[in-house]
Amino acid sequence: MLQNSVSKLAKKREGPREWLRKKDQRWKIRWINIALGSSVPIILIIIWQVAGSLGLLNPVLLPTPVVIWNELVAMTLSGELVSNLGISAGRAFLGFILGGGLGLAAGVWVGFSYKAERLVDPSLQMLRTLPHLAIAPLFILWFGFGETSKILLIAKGAFFPLYVNTFLGIRSVDNKLFDVARVLEFSRWELIWKLIVPAALPNIFLGIRLSIGVAWLGLVVAELMGSSSGIGYIINDARSFSLTSVVFVGIIVFAVVGKLSDSFIRWLEHRMLSWQDSYKGGGR
Repeated sequence: MLQNSVSKLAKKREGPREWLRKKDQRWKIRWINIALGSSVPIILIIIWQVAGSLGLLNPVLLPTPVVIWNELVAMTLSGELVSNLGISAGRAFLGFILGGGLGLAAGVWVGFSYKAERLVDPSLQMLRTLPHLAIAPLFILWFGFGETSKILLIAKGAFFPLYVNTFLGIRSVDNKLFDVARVLEFSRWELIWKLIVPAALPNIFLGIRLSIGVAWLGLVVAELMGSSSGIGYIINDARSFSLTSVVFVGIIVFAVVGKLSDSFIRWLEHRMLSWQDSYKGGGR
């Protein structure tokens, strides 16, 4: 609160020219970061296209980026890609909300209670090591090939990153802050919302980012195991007919949507944790 008040006061004291100069500098840094981040993929795509055009690559096993792009445009214009992406995004969202919500609640519960940690954490850590491919056949046997098995498989993957990071975030709160809270005579709710939750937010946001990534991985497994719609189904169907360009389109869609969702969480994290004065990395 004090840091926010100081930063607002500093902004008021800044002149309009100084504020515009800093704003231009921030935008310049953002564009430089975008250019640096996209340089490696662009170079790889150029090398890939040149090698394919020179006949150095098997077009069936590794089509050129131009062929993949044309396939992406055709599938988008036909509506096939958009409709299946909507189905996959809905499954991933429901699975993340279910698994991530339960993981957050369990992490808070176990983080606050040493008895709950002894009771629940060993079993959850054992379940966390079970791979998706090993448990997917059981989910299909128990819940069939419908939406329930897919959403539960996604939820299973999304549960554990948020649970572990929430638990670690709560347990990593500095003990000295609790001494301050006792001096200020905080109630239990004030202790949670004014001290523990803000201190644990960096770990919670990390857990959200990891849970979203695992949710997309779980979605791929769920749709590849048995589905008649979705991006995973498109990839599996294209693999059966050796349509490698369609497989690449599905992979690219998963990568782009996953990156966009991760970038949104990072933006939200930056907005909510703007009070943090943490190390941003050295060097140029």
